[in-house]
Amino acid sequence: MAGSQRAYRGRISSTSALKKIFRAMELIAASRISKARDAAHASEPYTQALTRAVSAVATHVGTGIEHPLLSERDDTDQVAVLVLTADRGMAGAYNASVLREAERLMATLAGEGKQVELFVVGRRGIGYFDFRRTAMVRTWQGESDAPTQDLAGELADAMLERFTASAGAGGVREIHVVYTHFRSMVSQVPRVIRMLPLEVVEGVVEADQLFPLYAFEPDTAEVLGTLLPRYIRARLWDCLLQAAASELAARQQAMHTATENAEELIRTFTRLANQARQAEITQEISEIVSGADALAGAGH
Repeated sequence: MAGSQRAYRGRISSTSALKKIFRAMELIAASRISKARDAAHASEPYTQALTRAVSAVATHVGTGIEHPLLSERDDTDQVAVLVLTADRGMAGAYNASVLREAERLMATLAGEGKQVELFVVGRRGIGYFDFRRTAMVRTWQGESDAPTQDLAGELADAMLERFTASAGAGGVREIHVVYTHFRSMVSQVPRVIRMLPLEVVEGVVEADQLFPLYAFEPDTAEVLGTLLPRYIRARLWDCLLQAAASELAARQQAMHTATENAEELIRTFTRLANQARQAEITQEISEIVSGADALAGAGH
């Protein structure tokens, strides 16, 4: 019985230590989620404004001018897939969900006869594909929950370089991005978007709405060539911010649940330890009574 008591006390001690870790991680995530969520929301007006500008130029250009970022390629079967994951775990199903979506996309592309080139952001994604011996062209890590503009620029440059390169130089015909979209503190949804060839979609403008008459200097082709790379960078920046907010929200929720589970385990082990102690006391009393009865019987 004494051994059982010590075992339960040891479990209570270890679970209490884990509870402190879970609680600390929950508080850290909670302190950072507000900033990440605000950053994700703050980037939307800029992205929408840039989308309107690109849409306006594309509308005025019409079919008269072709741009590499708007043109479908058929000279290669290579397709680039950029996957945004977290650098750390302890975030519930966050990493598993986005990796599952990436695997589904890669299987679909392979079924269409396309060869996937993988680009991964985040240690969890890198470790996942490395363990499965899946080749990765390029990786980034260390900024998943606090991305920077420099990271967005590196991603945009890498994607644009691949898409504009010739087939012999490793060019790709499509670029897809797999990330997690932040809906709310309790809802984060993995998404797949085709980044290139570019499909400009303006969600807040009606299809029949007319754009104002613009004058483009020096000309529409050069304006379009300047705006499109900025648009790609803005979209990738928005994906990074959405993924960061989703990661922190998922971690806060997961650590809150883990803290509650630890508290429940502590209550359970405490009850079992008390039961073991009561059983030990009962056994000792029984032994004392039995010994006293034996001595009384020997005296007679």
